[in-house]
Amino acid sequence: MLVATTLSLLAGIATATEPAQVATQLLDHLQAGRVQDTAAMLTPAMAAAAPADRLQVLWNSLGELQQRGQPTVSEQQGMHLVEVPLRFAAAAVNAQVAVDAQDRVAGLLLRPAAAEKAAPPPADANYRELDFSVPQARGALPGTLALPNGKGPFPAVVLVHGSGPQDRDETIGANRPFLDIARGLAARGIAVLRYDKRSKARPQDFQQPFDVDDETTDDAVAALTALAADPRIDGQRVFVLGHSQGGMLAPRIATRWPQARGAILWSAPARSLLDLLPEQNRYLLNLDGSISAVEQAFLDTLDTQIAAARSATPAAASALPLGVPQHFWKSIEAVDARADAKALRKPLLMLHGGRDFQVSDTDWTLWQEALQGRSDVHWKRYPSLNHIGIAGSGPGSLKEYTQPGQVDPQLIDDAARWIEAQR
Repeated sequence: MLVATTLSLLAGIATATEPAQVATQLLDHLQAGRVQDTAAMLTPAMAAAAPADRLQVLWNSLGELQQRGQPTVSEQQGMHLVEVPLRFAAAAVNAQVAVDAQDRVAGLLLRPAAAEKAAPPPADANYRELDFSVPQARGALPGTLALPNGKGPFPAVVLVHGSGPQDRDETIGANRPFLDIARGLAARGIAVLRYDKRSKARPQDFQQPFDVDDETTDDAVAALTALAADPRIDGQRVFVLGHSQGGMLAPRIATRWPQARGAILWSAPARSLLDLLPEQNRYLLNLDGSISAVEQAFLDTLDTQIAAARSATPAAASALPLGVPQHFWKSIEAVDARADAKALRKPLLMLHGGRDFQVSDTDWTLWQEALQGRSDVHWKRYPSLNHIGIAGSGPGSLKEYTQPGQVDPQLIDDAARWIEAQR
């Protein structure tokens, strides 16, 4: 899933000496509205990427702070990260504060808190859920296979996540779109494999320069290969379903694993992720009807970071969007999703929500232009659905992700009917 920069403000790579104390002090300043004190704690790179007044606006947007949990400290990629559970009036989030060796704040990430553990399938469900490991030379990934009851072999789908570290359910806030999809399709007689993304399950695998294939494509191919080899699965009817960035890469994945029967592209960008980031952020910042001088400065900084990511001149990750290394952005920019889909002579199902602000109708139109005239491409647009397939009304917003919902049954039914028709 694309992650809007307004909620992902991570910059700098360093180590910390007293991380919990520094993180607590930062949150105290934000809670009290002490903008100057917050500013004094930031590294220069952090201050440029996310000025203190912008952090205060973000903090205030979450409403009254009702509860703050105990901090926990970990080390990742040479940096100490302090995670603090926070419950606001508008949402429950986990704050991750990165602290450098000089006790300065090098990054802040506010992420919707994970929902409570999902309930098991109903006792009378006509499918069951089994552990399924995705083998890979770099290390296996844990997953879950939703398997219909009965003899089989069954048609099957592998779910491929959006951007960023994602668990097997693609959990965001109170929602689990991949769990909804998996159980919905399994109830229709279609096996579904979902697995924890490598950046979630094995972040230690990304110490060296990595690209989009390391992050997504190679593991998806491994999952398809393993699933098709299972005797309970009809190896001639295995599909890839990619969501968001996973949808953009679905044609690439199906090309790398030519046995794929077809691909489902759900909320798939037709453009580069670096084209979408400023569009997403401008939309979110303008939800109140205007963009302040501080917010415009934030957008200008983002434009500078995007230009640096695209430049031939080497740049540190701290100077780039989301703190992601340049090598990865270069690999994303090299993906031409529309050309990949045009070259893939396999049936495609295109799914899109009309209230999706992360991958907008602009992308939907570009897909239609790229694939026009293809009788093996089916199109389904749902006016009331957001980026994760949940129905709502009015302009889409990040706040929606904190409110419990389920993927629209019609979307799941349409996907099941299309899979059943591919024989």
